[in-house]
Amino acid sequence: MTETKSERWTRERSFHHSRFPPGRVAAERECSAAVVLPARECAASIGAVVGQLTPLIAAGAVDEILVVDAASVDGTARLAAAAGARVVQEDDLLAEFGPVMGKGDAMWRSLAATDAEVVCFLDADSHGPVAHYVSGLLGPLVCERDADFVKGHYRRPLALAQVRVEEGGGRVNHLTARPALALFYPELAGFRQPLAGEVAARRSLLEEIPFAAGYGVEVAMLIDVCRRVGLERMAQVDLDEHVNSHQPIAALSEMAQTVLATVAERLRREGRLAVEPSRIVERPAHAALARR
Repeated sequence: MTETKSERWTRERSFHHSRFPPGRVAAERECSAAVVLPARECAASIGAVVGQLTPLIAAGAVDEILVVDAASVDGTARLAAAAGARVVQEDDLLAEFGPVMGKGDAMWRSLAATDAEVVCFLDADSHGPVAHYVSGLLGPLVCERDADFVKGHYRRPLALAQVRVEEGGGRVNHLTARPALALFYPELAGFRQPLAGEVAARRSLLEEIPFAAGYGVEVAMLIDVCRRVGLERMAQVDLDEHVNSHQPIAALSEMAQTVLATVAERLRREGRLAVEPSRIVERPAHAALARR
């Protein structure tokens, strides 16, 4: 059988994080790099997450750890700063655009808080080892040199009472995002975790794409990046396992609807969908703002 474009990309552009240990990243890195963690009420995890990441600065793998806090009332900002992160409040960034409207908006605004040439986004509510996420995601950008955008993927166990289901997490990913991409954007079907919050990209690319404000940011980013630089400039890295809190079914329904609406909006813009879906709030590309 003839190998599809997605299958060929998966074979050629998929890596394991062990290929890019922090020492290698530090030795080969020629660009500034920042880790950005959008955070909302993450007191239970943020200290441990930042505590694992700050040694990467001393090792030379990254230059800074930036936490973008959503006015958390549980002490997230204080704990992050105590662990060694630089903390900014999302409402203080690009305030002229009004209230922050979700995670994607916080990610978009974070570009105004750092001038790093490469930005690595991580979820702030992770539990367990995460330092290898950063070196793994940065690896294709600073070592392979032929990638502009890197997506993480992993096993997501789901804990229900005393039962642990090894592949039970990431329900919206498996039931909504991947099928939608396989159907409408088959070239992106090789991405195993299109909704993963673990992403690294060159700043120059991030400044050229819009950011969906809420749950749709990750899937929108995949589609927009592919249209901007092509699949050959994208890569994915196996990060082994990701453990975080799980949303109830009611919240997952809202997330799935937003993901579908985001894909539908891209289809509408491309002239492939006649019926207009619910509009997705987006922030414009930073480069477009600069050209005003």
